[in-house]
Amino acid sequence: MTDLVSNGEISTSTLGESVRRDFPILERRFGPNPLVYLDNAATSQKPRAVLDALVNYYCDVNSNIGRGYYQLSMAATDAYEAARATIRRAINAEHADEVVFTPGTTAAVNLLADTFGRSVVTAGDQIVVTGMEHNSNMLPWRRLCETSGAELVVVPVSVGGRVAIDRFTEALGPRVRLAAVAHVSNVLGTVNPVREMIGAAHRHGVPVLVDGAQAVPHRPVDVRDLDADFYCFSGHKVYGPMGIGVLYGKRELLSRLAPYQVGGGTVKGVTLEEPVAYVPVPARLEAGTPHIAGAIGLAAAFEYVEDLGWDSIRRHDDMLVYAAVAALESIPRVRIIGDPAAQPSGIVSFVVDGIHPYDVGGHLDRHGVAVRSGVHCANVFLDSFGEVGTVRLSFAVYNTEAEVDLVRRALTTVQPGFWTEKHPTERFLATDPVAHNQH
Repeated sequence: MTDLVSNGEISTSTLGESVRRDFPILERRFGPNPLVYLDNAATSQKPRAVLDALVNYYCDVNSNIGRGYYQLSMAATDAYEAARATIRRAINAEHADEVVFTPGTTAAVNLLADTFGRSVVTAGDQIVVTGMEHNSNMLPWRRLCETSGAELVVVPVSVGGRVAIDRFTEALGPRVRLAAVAHVSNVLGTVNPVREMIGAAHRHGVPVLVDGAQAVPHRPVDVRDLDADFYCFSGHKVYGPMGIGVLYGKRELLSRLAPYQVGGGTVKGVTLEEPVAYVPVPARLEAGTPHIAGAIGLAAAFEYVEDLGWDSIRRHDDMLVYAAVAALESIPRVRIIGDPAAQPSGIVSFVVDGIHPYDVGGHLDRHGVAVRSGVHCANVFLDSFGEVGTVRLSFAVYNTEAEVDLVRRALTTVQPGFWTEKHPTERFLATDPVAHNQH
């Protein structure tokens, strides 16, 4: 293993070199090997700026919001609403009350399915999704169809893993009440033409939810330019804390939503005789004590990313994806799935013919390289390729070309192991419940 690393260290370059010291976890070592973290599509590591924001909140401001008429509570409320304003500006929403804090993308989609979805979808209607959706943007709509008598229409992907705009448009029939699409695939990094998809849907009077979980860490998102009706993402993928995310919605659409949950903070007052009067959004959709520190940490994460500059981040993404494609193409039996170099978004998925993805991931782990192996919670998408899974390299601002080269050298020595021998044809997900929860 040590022959893959020069003197137990990995050299760094460009943006990766300049920011690695900001991320304390990258100081970890696994035996002689430094941590090479390439599972950023699942969750990214956290810079000191975010960690400091969390510690500062708990040390200096910790109290509940919106209910206490004392200085500490008002300071916490101000910090929480300032975080909302930061997110509004970052995604170019028109109003701060169009930003609803949620526990993450999955929670945001479920919230929308159980409020907006139930208000517009009835028996005989249709909901359109694409064949590349993560289960978080597939299963809530499937469940809504099952309970309402509606039909889930899945727009197929091409051999190259893309959704053609004409196939999407063809699916927008008179019975369609909602479309839900991924901005960027969590498996291949494929970038959907979401602006054109939204435009086509709107011409048919169909509102659109965009799952932006994989887009937000790699590109600036302008919800008004996209004309998205709803847009959601998770904070932990964009260097923020776990357990915090965002549901953006146009004000006129959010204002129609009934509370997803009820309780403290959602009502103007309660009596046993009068109907309950609920407060306006976003508070109406943020029942109970929210993840105050998480929102503050997420704002710090966006500020960190913006300080780096989107142009620098995009160039860095391009460099790493191109380097990974070149490295993988040089190795016999390695096949890249899709075309990650077409519109680099920090993800490259591949398989090694004759070797199970779990074996490949385990082999890389022995060299200190963390990657994701499996179906990535996109079973339908992987089925369309006829693969039992892929190995996914997913990059962040702290990754380097030297780390890509380490992966290349490690892959030249990978051999079949347990999964290939014991489960040659059976989808490993069926025997590995942990994999069900992997994004």
